[in-house]
Amino acid sequence: MSEQITAPQISSTQISSTQIAIEHVTLRSPKSFEAVRAALEASVPPLDHAYAKLLQDGQVDAARDLLERQAPLSIFGARDHGGLLLTAGLTRKAIQYDIGNPLTAARMTRHVLSAALYAPIRVLLREDAEGGVAFEYDRPATTFGQFGKHEVDSVAQELDAQLRTVLADAAG
Repeated sequence: MSEQITAPQISSTQISSTQIAIEHVTLRSPKSFEAVRAALEASVPPLDHAYAKLLQDGQVDAARDLLERQAPLSIFGARDHGGLLLTAGLTRKAIQYDIGNPLTAARMTRHVLSAALYAPIRVLLREDAEGGVAFEYDRPATTFGQFGKHEVDSVAQELDAQLRTVLADAAG
């Protein structure tokens, strides 16, 4: 016998959903995990988060100047997902990166704030059980394309090209 459970209704809450098509990219490398990681981290520097303090202090122009002097793409953060897999008894190499540019994000989110869901871009560098190394990510043009705004789409296309270039260079 099955039991039907009815969730409480909250009159002021509205929920909607939309299905979107995402292009998932896998970029394989003939190099070792360590070599690809070193190449990526050498070409895409860590983001200088000092801009956030400047913004907090009301120094918008100084924050913008700092961001404009940074690389076109930066690593916002990285997480060792391979280390997390040790909790499941697996030994794998996998690092999840957040890669992007705050000014690029602002160029999109000024038109559609929901674009902040995908900025920065999440990129996985992983080694599979057979030792194959690859980058994986969801193509920005498809994730941001769901918003149907030309201003966002054109920035996402630029981001696509930048991301593919740095990842292909690191992998090659």
